Amino acid sequence: MTEWNIQSRSHTCEACGKHFADKEAYHTLLFDEKAEFRRSDICQLCWQKQYSDGARERKGFISYWQGIYEAPPPAMDPIQRETAESLLRKLVERNDPHYIPAAYILAVMLERKRLLKVKEQVVRDGQRVFIYEQPLTGDVFTITDPNLQLNQLEQVQHDVAALLEHGLNPPAVQPETVAPEAAPAEAAVNGTSQPE
Repeated sequence: MTEWNIQSRSHTCEACGKHFADKEAYHTLLFDEKAEFRRSDICQLCWQKQYSDGARERKGFISYWQGIYEAPPPAMDPIQRETAESLLRKLVERNDPHYIPAAYILAVMLERKRLLKVKEQVVRDGQRVFIYEQPLTGDVFTITDPNLQLNQLEQVQHDVAALLEHGLNPPAVQPETVAPEAAPAEAAVNGTSQPE
């Protein structure tokens, strides 16, 4: 099964435990620990002391990037229409292989709108995996490339549109009821007669 996870940017340095200040530079290291990717956020001072020169080979991380810490935004109104990002988060949390193509399309949409940034591309178990970061929150998404074929795109686009409109729990389809007066006409069409 494909492993997806979201790891939020830490508010403290993993090495020294110091809280990041608003607009402070930080460094992110991504480790492949076989079962999952692990994110480690490091302050500038710890980066210089422990990780900077030639550390990639010594420390075993597979990806690295630098960012600017932004203090968390104020709490938002919980009653909002489903957005592409909130839907992507829900799909990633479900970790259902059925949603791999939809999650991939949503991630690409968000990347094009510059709401997600590709930080790294790795190959894991023969599949391309994109590592995205949401710049405002620092959350990291690992999204598997489903290698969609051209003839599959239309169906995936319909699936994504339905998910955006109805969410993961679409309203149940009500079965159509046959009106009692329609029964004799239906019997006549089928070549049977009703007793009078």
